[in-house]
This record gives sequence, structure tokens and C-alpha cells, in this order.
Amino acid sequence: MKQITVVIVGMGFGKEFIPIYQKHPAIKRVGICTRNPATLKELKERFNLDDDLIFTNFDDVPKRADVDAIHIVTPVPEHARMTLASLNAGKHTACTIPMAMTVEDCKAIVEARRKSGKAYMMMETALYTREFLYGLQLAESGQLGRIQFVRGSHIQDMSMPGWDEYWKGFPPMLNGTHAISPLLRINNTKAESVVCHGSGRLSEDLAARYGSPFAVETATFTLKNSDVVAEATRSLFDVVRQYRESYDVYGTKMSFEWEQLQDEEHAVFDGGENARRIECPDTDALLIPEIAHFTKREKIDDPNHVSFLQGAGHGGSHPHLVQEFLAAIVEGRESAVDAHWAANYTCAGICAHESAMNGGKRIQIPDFE
Repeated sequence: MKQITVVIVGMGFGKEFIPIYQKHPAIKRVGICTRNPATLKELKERFNLDDDLIFTNFDDVPKRADVDAIHIVTPVPEHARMTLASLNAGKHTACTIPMAMTVEDCKAIVEARRKSGKAYMMMETALYTREFLYGLQLAESGQLGRIQFVRGSHIQDMSMPGWDEYWKGFPPMLNGTHAISPLLRINNTKAESVVCHGSGRLSEDLAARYGSPFAVETATFTLKNSDVVAEATRSLFDVVRQYRESYDVYGTKMSFEWEQLQDEEHAVFDGGENARRIECPDTDALLIPEIAHFTKREKIDDPNHVSFLQGAGHGGSHPHLVQEFLAAIVEGRESAVDAHWAANYTCAGICAHESAMNGGKRIQIPDFE
């Protein structure tokens, strides 16, 4: 098996990936990059990292010939620049969501990946939670029947302490992939066009940050080669609700609805007025033995990421992301969330925000295949 040296950039929730990579048999060495010297020292000692793979400056990482892959877990405004630098240096590249903040940068990344021939993966946690993988299995096995409608939401209070300043007033759909990507993946297609409406008003201070007034943005998407319409809603400020990152799917034989309250359990409807509560099973069986235990439900004590409370880092998704990214490298193939998929998931949100800012005008979403 090819042995891979990977450097993880960004030690917010990026640090949760260190032990997963270290346990994977395809990994030769793991490095980290962060501007915080105290964090570097603490993590180096905790995970016994090599001195020569400890970086404080990202620009030094792509220059290293012995680094095969870079995993970017940094603030959103850095994603496009770092991804392009990595791909253009000939490195396999993974990046947390979203791919970029503009359609133009998404296009540039798609082209850079094509030219480099390297693996790229947008590390979309929502596509690997135990809840989504459960619904996907229902869809792919035919238990749902014909899918008739899908709905997603991502509602979060980012006014809480700990979030970077750039998040203040961030337009809801500009980073909408958590609410959008499950709807597209479960239908195995891409978003084609969008109509989005803004609702409510942010405080003047928040609205002024990005020139975006809306407290909530709700979008409806037409899907490529499908008669299904997808609906997604996102809110980050000035709306009171418990954290929720969800999807619902309605079929002719069965439907699935995400729980309303944390730990309330999800609902399955399988005919007539039949309804039952379910707890989605763990997904360790889908992973190689060395990293399977990382899906187990546990509280990760990071106040900046409430979604960790859903268990083992974003619904148990982290080891799945690592496994798929490394498999794409070793097998010389595109990842499951390669550049053209990532660009569509990301641009669906970007175009939704554009629609909202233009009074609900229908916007065509680029397809970069």
C-alpha cells in the first residue's frame, strides 16, 4: 500500500483528525500547521509528532517535497487560496466546507484539480453522519420507493462566544452545503437552478458586515434530470432555536424525518398513519478496522462546535472522510466529493444567496463537469 504523508492545516476541529490519520495503515507520517505556538507544542507532545512536520506558516507546507497530501481545516475565507496553492503544488488536497466563497474560485479549483491530476475532496461532514448514511441506505436499497421531496436545514446561533469575527453577519446561504449536499446526494444528482427568499432582518451591526440583511434564507432547487424539488433553510443569527443540522426525505414507500430536539430520536413513516421513532445505527461496519472505533458516540469537549455533541465529531463522519480521501489517493481515482461535486454543492448556496439578494430571481447554477 502506498504510504502517504499528510499535513493538517488548522487546529480548531482539525486536531480531531490527527489520531484518525495516525491509525490509518496508508499513512506514513502526520504533520500539523497552526499559527499558535502553544497549540503546536501541546499537540506535538500529545500525538508524538515529528519536529520537521510542524509548521506555523501554511506557505511552507506546499513547498515540501515529502508532503503528499494537505488537509485544510481553516477559516472559510482561506479555503480557495490554500486549496489552489496545494493543488498547484501537486499535492492531494482535502478541504473542509465550503469549497470557496465565489463561483469564480470554485471554477479555478475545478481547473486546478484537472491540471494536477491529484485527488481533491471537500470534507462535507453532512454526507457521512450516521443519520445521512442511514437514509442513503434506505434510498439505495429501494426501501424509500420513489423519492418525492427532500428538505434540509442548518440553524445555528453563531453569536455565541468562540466564533471568529468573520462569521458575524455571514449570509446564511453563502455557506449552505450542510443543508444542501444531503438533498442532492440522496437523489444522486446536482442542483440545476435556485429560487431563494430572505426572511426577517438582522441587527444593523450584523447586516452591515456583508451587506446582507436577512436572518433566514430559504431556497428551492430544481435538480438535474429529476422531477424532485429540494428545499433548504439556513440561519446563523438573530433566530432562537436549538442547533439543528438536518435533512428529511419523503418517498412512496417510506419517509424519514430528522429529530426535532437533540436526542429525541428520528421518525420513520412506512405507510398510512404508521410512525415510529428510531435511533440511527452506528456506521463502524463501513470502515476499515483500524479507524472504525472513531465513529462511536461521545462528547467532544469543544465549545466552538456544538455539532460535536451529536457524537464522535459531526455525527461520526470524521473517520469516513479520512477513509474516502485516502482511498481516492491510493486507488488513483476521484473522491466521492470531488471538485465538480463540491463546486455544485457550494455554488448552489452561493447562487441561492444571490437569488435572495435579487428578490427571489431564479439563478442557474454552474455545472463544472
